[in-house]
Amino acid sequence: MPRARTDSIRKIHQLLVTRRDALRRALAGDLSLLKELKDQTGSDLVDAALDAAQDEISSKLAEVESRELGSIENALVRIRQGVYGDCEICGKKIPMARLNALPYATMCIECQQAAEDGTLDDRRPEDWSRVVDTGYSDADSRVSDYELQ
Repeated sequence: MPRARTDSIRKIHQLLVTRRDALRRALAGDLSLLKELKDQTGSDLVDAALDAAQDEISSKLAEVESRELGSIENALVRIRQGVYGDCEICGKKIPMARLNALPYATMCIECQQAAEDGTLDDRRPEDWSRVVDTGYSDADSRVSDYELQ
């Protein structure tokens, strides 16, 4: 791997670790906020509605942050495995510009576009390891069974 790409990946690694830690703290804070709101009593109807809205907003933010956290964890695993920056679909190198913009990208732009427009399966290489043996055997077949008469 070229030195410039290796250095860039090291910087991205540090960025991912920093973002992961920040998300973990934010999610822990969101959970404590939800507990505090739940424990509050005696509010009037308007306060209850505002609390419910805040709960929903916090819940949605936590969901988005959790997804991002999962993507970051996956990117960190890929760095440890030495496959970070390789497209999961076609195996080509993901351009550094894309990784800098979206450090947890797992697909090159072409494969990502194919995933979004539903043509991703067309880009996947043949994977014969997924062929299932149905148990059919042609051991009892004879060529004469198939000859046209």
